[in-house]
This record gives sequence, C-alpha cells and structure tokens, in this order.
Amino acid sequence: MATDPVCGMYVDEPSSAISLVRDNRTYYFCSQGCRESFVAPEAAEHRTFRRLAVAAPLAVGATVLTYLAHPSLLVYVAAALAAIVQFYCGWDFYVGAADAVRSRTTNMDVLIAVGTSAAFGYSVVTLAFPGVLKGGVFFDASTLIITLILTGNLLEQRTRRRAGSSLRDLDRLLPREALRVEGSSIRTVAREEIAAGDRLRVLPGGTVPADGIVLEGRSELDEALWTGESLPVPKGPGDTVIAGSHNGTGSLDIEARSVGPDSFVAQIAQLLSDAEAARVPLRRLADRIASVFVPVVLGLAVAAALGWTILAGASLTTGLLVFVSVVIIACPCAFGIATPAAILVGTGRAAEEGILFRGGDSIERTARVDLVVSDKTGTLTSDIPSVASAWIAPGRTRSELIGLAAGLEAHSEHVYAHAVLEAARSEGIPAPQIENVRAIPGSGIEGTIGGRRISLRSGLSSGSEGGPRDAAQDAIETAVSRGESWSALWEDDRLVGVLSFATPLRPGTVEAVKELAELGIPVHMVTGDQAEAAGQVARALGISTVRSRASPGEKVAYLQEQHATGRTVAFVGDGINDAAALAAADVGIAIGTGAEIARDSGQVLLVRPDFRGVPRAIRLARAVVGKVRGNLTWAIGYNVVLLPIAAGALVPFLGFGVYAVLPIAGAVAMAISSTTVLLNSLSLRRAGRSGRPARGLGASGAFAPS
Repeated sequence: MATDPVCGMYVDEPSSAISLVRDNRTYYFCSQGCRESFVAPEAAEHRTFRRLAVAAPLAVGATVLTYLAHPSLLVYVAAALAAIVQFYCGWDFYVGAADAVRSRTTNMDVLIAVGTSAAFGYSVVTLAFPGVLKGGVFFDASTLIITLILTGNLLEQRTRRRAGSSLRDLDRLLPREALRVEGSSIRTVAREEIAAGDRLRVLPGGTVPADGIVLEGRSELDEALWTGESLPVPKGPGDTVIAGSHNGTGSLDIEARSVGPDSFVAQIAQLLSDAEAARVPLRRLADRIASVFVPVVLGLAVAAALGWTILAGASLTTGLLVFVSVVIIACPCAFGIATPAAILVGTGRAAEEGILFRGGDSIERTARVDLVVSDKTGTLTSDIPSVASAWIAPGRTRSELIGLAAGLEAHSEHVYAHAVLEAARSEGIPAPQIENVRAIPGSGIEGTIGGRRISLRSGLSSGSEGGPRDAAQDAIETAVSRGESWSALWEDDRLVGVLSFATPLRPGTVEAVKELAELGIPVHMVTGDQAEAAGQVARALGISTVRSRASPGEKVAYLQEQHATGRTVAFVGDGINDAAALAAADVGIAIGTGAEIARDSGQVLLVRPDFRGVPRAIRLARAVVGKVRGNLTWAIGYNVVLLPIAAGALVPFLGFGVYAVLPIAGAVAMAISSTTVLLNSLSLRRAGRSGRPARGLGASGAFAPS
C-alpha cells in the first residue's frame, strides 16, 4: 500500500482514484484536501486561513449563546452559527472522510467528521425534540473543536511549507528564459525549450540556464551554492558551468549539455523528492501503526461510550461526550508525519551543506556507520599536483629552472603541466618560447631554444656529472620518501635541476578525521597508490590502518572483511576504480567532483570536494534518526496517556463532569501533538551548521613519474 505524502495515512492504490504523477513518480492521497495541499501548499494554507477566519468568531458566539442564552430563543441562533461552522468551515473534513471511504481506507477526517457530527447532531435533535433526548446542547463543543483543528491544520501547513522549502526553492534558482544563439541572431526562449547542443549566451550579471561547457568568452562565475567555493571561479573556453551559477562581468557563450531532468539542479530536486517518499524501516513502522489506528480508535470510542452508559449507568449525553472525546483526542497524523517530516527537513538541511542522500534508507544506514574506509587520491588528497620543492644545480637559478620547465609544459596536457605553469605564474617567472616541442614516449618532453635542447624527463643520465648528479639523487630520494614524484630538467647534457611534485591534502581533511574520531568512528585508508605515498598521507592525518597498492577487487574484499566483523562500513571515493567499492559498502559516499560512475554508485553524494562532508553527513543522519525516534515516542506517548483519559480513566476520581471539558481539551491536544512533531523536525534546520569551505580544492595523492 502507498502512503499519503501529506498526512502519512495508508492508501489502497488499486481502489484510490486520488493520485498525482510528478517527476515520473505516482503519489496517492487519502483525500482531495491532501492532494491539494501537496500540489499547491500555499493555496491550501490560504483556504484553511479563510475558513478559520469564519469559524473563530462564530465559535465564540455559539459558545457564549449556548451557555448564556439557554433555554431562551437565542440558543437557536447558536445552532445557526454552529451549522455554518459545521458545514462550511468543516466541509473539507466531510469531503476527506468521503474520499477515504471511497478509497477503502480511513484517515483523520473520518474521526473529525464523525466526532463533531455526533455532537452537533445530538444537539440539534435535543433542541428540536426536547422530549426525545434529555440533556444539554453541545454547539460549543462542535464549533470549538472544528476551530481548534483548523488552527492546528493552519500551523501544520505553515510548518510543512517551511519544511519543504529546500525542494521548492531549487526551481527558483534558474532563470525562466535564456538567450539562444541562432546563427547571426539571438532569440529569447523559455528555459523549457532549451535542448542539448544549443548555443546559449550568458550576459554579465546573468544566471547560467543549463549545465554546459564554455565555447567562447571569459568571465568569473559564483558557484558557491553548488561547490562551496567562496570566491568567483574563472571560466573560459572548455570549462564546465552549472545551471544556477551567477555570471560576473564577462559575456559567455556556452553549449548546453545537460538540460531538463538530466541537469544537476534537477538531479538534486529528484533526490529531495525521493526523500519525501522515503520508506525507511522506522517509517514503515509508523505507517503500520497509522493504518490501523483510526479503526481502533472508533472501536474504542464506541466501546467506552456503551460501557459507561450500559454498565455504569451514565446518561446518553455523557455517553456521547465519551465517544466524542475519544474520537477527537486521537491523533494518527502524528504517527503519519513523524518520519517524513524529519526526513524532509533533514534532507533539505543536508542539501544546504552540499550533502545529498539518495535511496530510502540511506539516512538511517549512514546514522549507523561506525567505520569509514577511504580512498586516497582525489578523496583525502587532491587530484591536482603542485610543485613541492626544487633542487637547483650549482650555477643555475630557480627562475631558470621554473621558467624553462614552464616553457616546455605550455605545450603539454600532462598532469604536471598545470603544477609547473601555476608555479611560474605565482612566482612571476616568465616562460620563454620553446620551439620544436615534442613528447618523449615513456620519459617526458623536449624542445629547443637558441640552438640548445631542453628536456624535462623522469630519469638521471648515468653519464652526467658526478657531484651534481649525486646531490640530485639525494634530493630525489628525499622526495620519494615523502611520497612525491619528480622530473629532472636538462639543458643539452647538463642537469639544470629537479622538480618534485606533491598532491597535498584537501583542506579540512585533518579536521574531518579528528571529528570522525570524536564520533567514535575510525578511518582506514585503502588505495591503489604506492606504500610510500600512502604512508606519508596516513601519517599526516593520523590514520593507523592503511592498505596500499589495492586493486578495485581488493578494496571490495577489504570492505567485506570489515563488514563480517559486524561493522557498518562507509566507503568514501571519487574515481572510476572506486565504483565497485562504493556499491559494495553499507554506505557509499561519493565525492562530487569525481567520475560520474562514482557518483552514480554512491548512496551519499558530497557535492563539494570537502572530506569534512563525511562527518557532517553522519552527524546529520544521526540527528534525523534521533528526531524520527523522538517524534514516534511523542506520538505513541501522547496516545498512551490521553486515550485512556478520554475513555474515562479520570471518572472514578472526578466523576462524569470531566467530560464538560474533555472534548475541547482533546481538540487542543490533537493540534498541539501534530504541530509539536513538525516543530521538532524543523529544529533540524539548525543542526550541523558549518562555515563556508576555504577557496580551492585542496588536495593530494601521488602521481607516478612522467
């Protein structure tokens, strides 16, 4: 059976005609009211407010006239006011109850409609036929109950709207229109008309309308919402752009690559939408409770009313009040929304942190993690190397070494080229123009300048000069001991110097490992890299368990070993060779900048390349599960305590006079119960607030020599 995403009640799918298809998913509802609240929450909230605005003053008037005017003719005015409240303000309850009956299910509307109709109907019959039923009228009870329930519904709708704001706000991040370049002309088109391959122009100050790649122009984009980058990111031809990013002062022409449901924003929206209907074990328990709760309550109400009337000699009036009290005080809504409210708020809160949970039970599984196993390169460390150190031959200068190397690497796309060029740029060293540049297969790169042959390669010639060669060898051995790679620069047959390359730790990785330790979660490293490089990173991070030179299959085997010991294991990775391990772990956590296959394999996606997202995800998951359990405890405890009271537990102590206030008190308690569950869930929005990550990807992982 499906579950109503608004009230949480079970819905029989084959017999339900109230459904909605959204984002390729079919939602089923117990009533049209729930469907309308789901489709247009603001409109439903406005309708509730209008009906409450009518009900509140009329309920006050009916109550005053019921108590002060009876038995004068003014009591008929009270009846008229009560009728307006019952059949206008409370009409949605009748519609919802009828929908539930047609769908062969029960919901909260059934309890409200039955309870208030009983009080109102009894009062009308008593007023119309005084000799048939003896007792007072209860127009105050029926009107105040409807008013209080509408008040609770309004608070619940407003709270739910806040809870789902993360999902609805995503669509507002994208521009409604885009500029499409069509030959020599530019046409404004709706965002929905953009197709993959379209050439789009993004003007200064505009917003990128689709994921794509820059074809022409240079500018800086603010991608903070998606990547956590605190400063604008330079963009030029060949760079990727994400829809929703804000353009700086330049104009860009981009080619749309991912549009509609394939876009990054749409994928995030889908993950948040999945969270609304997540069927975690704790929620399945709540669903089972809610599905049988209404019939049980109705049975209890009838049994209590008949029991006190037949066995204890209570009046028919008192029996009616017992029935109304039991029906109204029950709150299956609290059961139904206990889990989805916490999951929806928690998922939206996680998305703000750049953490996306996918899959119905990913949050609950993440909350149980007690061991984190991580890859090294691109995960704990950056996949972008930098120049770590330089050994310079006697008589040569650092400017010569860096400049000549940059002149060669300007013609290369090797992973070290970026590191050399960035070092030259940051130190203000000009790169000379080198001609006839060509790659040396398996060794490096070479070219000529002023008749001299310049080469950057990964070996030391055995015929090179002794002293400098020995000193260079010592520098190389030192670099290797630190897990660094290296290349030597030659001018003809003379050694100019040696550059060593390192891939540094990602910013915040040390803090993340310490935070995991505080949570009682150790970190193990399993990497395909060399033992020296892995050991260097492990020592820097305080990781004691390391497996190096591990193949993808060996990573999976290691996870299985740990799982066999009873641990709940999370694996963190980013590369294609991590896909199998991400899928094999209890929880696969994929770094967002990694390969698409890695992101597709993970149950948790860290949009920002920041390892601190791992402890944040675990803290948030634990907070969400804690809120779910707290909500269920509250819902169960509320009914365990108040249902016996409504059924007559206080009668031996206070007498039947207690029922003069119990129906109205029950309506107040019911509204408070549902609102408390939602407010408790909303407190997750303050959980795990973190500062903006530092600029730059950080980084590490050693690369093999060129």
